Amino acid sequence: MKINVASHNRVKIEAVKEILQDYPHLAGARVDSIKAVSEVDNQPRSLEETMQGAMNRAKNAFNDCDYSIGLESGMMRVPMSKTGYMDVCVCAIYDGKEFYFGLSSAWEFPKKEVSDLIINKGFNMSQAINHAGLTKNPNIGSEEGAIGILTKGRLNRKEYTKQALRTALIHLDVE
Repeated sequence: MKINVASHNRVKIEAVKEILQDYPHLAGARVDSIKAVSEVDNQPRSLEETMQGAMNRAKNAFNDCDYSIGLESGMMRVPMSKTGYMDVCVCAIYDGKEFYFGLSSAWEFPKKEVSDLIINKGFNMSQAINHAGLTKNPNIGSEEGAIGILTKGRLNRKEYTKQALRTALIHLDVE
């Protein structure tokens, strides 16, 4: 079995490889990293755009494989939250015909400034958290992620990505 992951992000590839070990029918799969574009904004600003980005990545990575996986993080409107937005990771698994979706837990920036930089000023998450002084790491998305900084390491980008993978894999774990 071969699974293409639509990313060169080390954290995302490791998350996929680790999660697959929990599924006997997928544990021996060969996992290849494929560059695939999302065809959405660099920083999705709605759940629909985030899902579309994950779908596009999965579809664009589907080549000579059994499944392809697209992972996309983005902001979504959440009523009654302090900033009006939360970040979520979407996983889209594609088998050449159908998509299977999963989402991570959603979380909100404690500083309204960060959400404002993303939603209203066009910053991507890395730019926004660097501008707000939460980190000086320009590659935060390939490491612990903003979630890792905000939870002080209690939840990092890899584990957050695994949540979306695990909920999408519900569809492939049916007998």
